[in-house]
Amino acid sequence: MRILTLTAAFIALAACQQKAAQQPTTNEAAASPEGVGVKGIHRDHKGEAALAGTFADPDGKPVTLAALKGKPMLVNLWATWCAPCVKELPILDKLAAGKSIDVVAVSQDSGPHASVVAFLKEHQIATLKPYQDTKMALSGALGPDTVLPTSILYDANGKEVWRYVGELDWTSPEAAKLLSEAGGASKAG
Repeated sequence: MRILTLTAAFIALAACQQKAAQQPTTNEAAASPEGVGVKGIHRDHKGEAALAGTFADPDGKPVTLAALKGKPMLVNLWATWCAPCVKELPILDKLAAGKSIDVVAVSQDSGPHASVVAFLKEHQIATLKPYQDTKMALSGALGPDTVLPTSILYDANGKEVWRYVGELDWTSPEAAKLLSEAGGASKAG
């Protein structure tokens, strides 16, 4: 019975990731629960407080998104085993270096914190800090259809502006327009 349950979970995760890959990057995703795994912008949680859940800061100490508010913030949920996530990391690193918005990239890997630190160093990610959510509290709060990467834009008050499912060139004009919606984050890269 347990093997059957695990097999069903893996199939559901694969189907969710496939659904995200099939959609064009510029679509405005439906504002419904069915749109959660669809690649693109989701605005159905606009105005909600930052996701609850404790994760590790770069020093391995517990932190919450609420504690990081005060400036517009792009939270990116990623994992070392997620190819689109790894492809997106250098672009997010460039965005973070531009200082126009705080970028908090939170690894969803369950391994030791040192492995995330080593991974970022190996991939020459210089600006992004090694945040890690070993218990996947953030992705769990998004719901069972979470696809990685998922990025969430918060305004300076810690209120959600939108979610973007899938990878995006965060230094593109499209991204700059999206990021400007948080106020005070009008330029990307």
